Amino acid sequence: MLKITANFDAGSVVVNDAADPAAIRLSLRPDNASGFKQWFYFRLQGAAYQNCVMTFDNAAESAYPEGWEDYAAVASYDRRNWFRVPSSYENGVFSINHTPLANSIYYAYFEPYSHEQHLQLLGDAQGSGLCQIDDLGSTVEGRDINLLTIGNQAESDLKIWVIARQHPGETMAEWFVEGLLGRLLDPQDPTARALLDRATFYIVPNMNPDGSVLGNLRTNAAGANLNREWETPTVEKSPEVYFVREKMLETGVDLFLDIHGDESIPFVFMAGTEGVPAYNPRTAALETAFKHAFATASPDFQDEHGYPKDAPGQANMTMATAWVGNRFDCLAFTLEMPFKDNHNLPDDDFGWNGQRSLRLGESVLSAIWAVSADLKK
Repeated sequence: MLKITANFDAGSVVVNDAADPAAIRLSLRPDNASGFKQWFYFRLQGAAYQNCVMTFDNAAESAYPEGWEDYAAVASYDRRNWFRVPSSYENGVFSINHTPLANSIYYAYFEPYSHEQHLQLLGDAQGSGLCQIDDLGSTVEGRDINLLTIGNQAESDLKIWVIARQHPGETMAEWFVEGLLGRLLDPQDPTARALLDRATFYIVPNMNPDGSVLGNLRTNAAGANLNREWETPTVEKSPEVYFVREKMLETGVDLFLDIHGDESIPFVFMAGTEGVPAYNPRTAALETAFKHAFATASPDFQDEHGYPKDAPGQANMTMATAWVGNRFDCLAFTLEMPFKDNHNLPDDDFGWNGQRSLRLGESVLSAIWAVSADLKK
């Protein structure tokens, strides 16, 4: 007998009909307190060596329907090794067509990053002896909002802030942070050592622990899209932003990176602060230098495809990159990675995945080092 479940960390699916493996009907489940839906993560049991066709009837109602085009779901037998499976999108219906080779298999929108992994990441970072963990406050559901501080915390240091996973379904963002931390905390890495002589890093690996555990795509437990809360956050609705922002105001910011994933665009790209009032020729020159250095450090990054640049004065100031870049008159970027494959360097078996996100996180340190001497005015 077939069985489909999602009652686990980040699990999300609605089962409409699972009687026939060749005609399994599913629906995307919306975020717990909002209408956003696109993330799915479920376990299928009892279907070994049977051709399974799983259709999502409401895919056209998802947050980004264009995200299903040229997209393939990921699957895993052990939740460690994930691979792409044949998928299609026709007439508003997204389908997975796969024959599992074992009785227990997981399918997901992207390679998950569990709360246990998150806690382990914090523990490993602290265990390096180079990292201090601070609790900034609690989420709506009472989970910890943790900040990693790495560096001497000298007044003269550059203040480099990296936050990830404001949108919890964008799990590639925390994989990216894992890679960045792995290199930054490596005492044998010369770039890391040189940076830590010059800068203190403030890193929030997961801005949205509630949404991550709940299996949400874009919002926290109160239904807030955290990347639209930066102008006027509240402890009641968006404590995650409120407490992080308060800490930023205390430390200052010289460079800010907000790490995300994009459902539709099959490239790695960045969005800057062209539309904020404080934008100036110095910021523009820093943006150009950073992107050039990043492209040199990682062929996965490119600057041809991405979001249209905001016109002067037209930035959405409720978004993290705009608010931080303007408030601190600093270099600030939103970094986006694909849910699909990266068309720069396609990989038919894995597409874009956790390991590629991790490697990108490692490489960004080279770009940070390249502009570090010019970040302070």
